[in-house]
Amino acid sequence: MIHFDAHPDCEPSMFGHLITHATPVTRLIEDEHIPGRNFIQIGLRSAMAPSNELLAWMHEHGMRTHFMAEIDRRGFKVVLRDAIAEALDGPEYLYLSLDIDVLDPAFAPGTGAPEPPGLTNRELLPTLLRIGHETPLVGMEVVEILPHLDPGYSTTMNARRAIFEVLSGIAMRRTGLPGPDYLDPAVSGPPPGHDT
Repeated sequence: MIHFDAHPDCEPSMFGHLITHATPVTRLIEDEHIPGRNFIQIGLRSAMAPSNELLAWMHEHGMRTHFMAEIDRRGFKVVLRDAIAEALDGPEYLYLSLDIDVLDPAFAPGTGAPEPPGLTNRELLPTLLRIGHETPLVGMEVVEILPHLDPGYSTTMNARRAIFEVLSGIAMRRTGLPGPDYLDPAVSGPPPGHDT
């Protein structure tokens, strides 16, 4: 599973409840639906989580996590390369979970727990195309969209485009188009170094 999120979503409980938007990863791993080592997280940056105890739990279960601090230090392309390699390290199929709050609130204000500074849509959308193209993806979800909190509709538009990018990546794979940086020459202009 590849999980884009600002938050780790692996609290043991929230307000006394075991099933909340902050606990699904805990349930998946502790109920043995997915091994922790096959859970790849990208974009974590909450000022409140994870606590030291939660970080210890994540490490104990072998989760592979890429915080925004790592993305800022190493660069998103390098982190993405590593995350895709980790995701393909064992599983036969992959599932993609996109919490819209992985995007910076400038691009997705319509969510319940916005956390600056996040990914831009120019970083996330090509990434989703690449995951659809390069991995044996079998399904995806987009979660935590609250359109009523976004009068400009950018959250909904970016979520919709995220789904299109994943589907386009799958279509590219099935039709044999190259990747990861394929651009249709009809819309991308001449390659670098050509004046015509």
